[in-house]
Amino acid sequence: MPAGTLAYETERLVTGWHHHDLHQLKYPLEGMAEVETAEGRYLVPSQQALWIPAGLEHNTTLRSTRTASVFFDPSMLPPEACDHARIVPAAPLLREMIVYALRWPIARTATDAKANAYFSALAVVVEDGLDREQPLLLPASDDPLVAAIIAYTEEHLATVTAGDVHSALNISERTLRRRFRDATGTTWRSFVLRARLTRAMAELARPGATVLDVAASVGFGSPSSFNRAFRTFTGRSPADYRRRAQQRITPTAGTGT
Repeated sequence: MPAGTLAYETERLVTGWHHHDLHQLKYPLEGMAEVETAEGRYLVPSQQALWIPAGLEHNTTLRSTRTASVFFDPSMLPPEACDHARIVPAAPLLREMIVYALRWPIARTATDAKANAYFSALAVVVEDGLDREQPLLLPASDDPLVAAIIAYTEEHLATVTAGDVHSALNISERTLRRRFRDATGTTWRSFVLRARLTRAMAELARPGATVLDVAASVGFGSPSSFNRAFRTFTGRSPADYRRRAQQRITPTAGTGT
């Protein structure tokens, strides 16, 4: 089939490293997906979708998540769609088109003109979204020290300071600053802010999460500072993002699970 969909619901799944011969657009209907590539790690909450080019090795982790994926033959999109994974905003039009497309699973044995026309239109919408990539990639590194810095930082994200990293890993401030930037292309402090806001997006998408609880859990000392940083990062207030992310999206009757 040139294109099709797959819906999936699970409490926990780790796929292991693999790749597809088709392009994949993964969208969490509920919860969050975590996808690792050689370039880094993507946390994909509701309101966002992850583009995974054909042939790209990746490892997906799902926790209490419902996802919908659309698969496209590479010929349906331009060559630049193949260069790297990226997170794209799941605007209302894209979300509704993904849900509607679930009536045509990738495993179906027959296709028809309506399905072909629909997926061609969806490919156009996706192509437009690829030009509006979202900065939600958390870097990875083959440098053992930098990998340890990243792991320690994320484990202690709510309270971590540079001094904590120096003490825990027995390194100097200069080493932290230089090695981290050389390996990742960004500063450690910039990484901390991005990691906190990315995790906040994931936490706000979870049922029952409050803005105050999320702000504290990711390391913001005041609601006002969290609100300013989150709005700058996403273009929305935490409360508005939470409301939209927690809206349950129900696939059309007759689709797969």
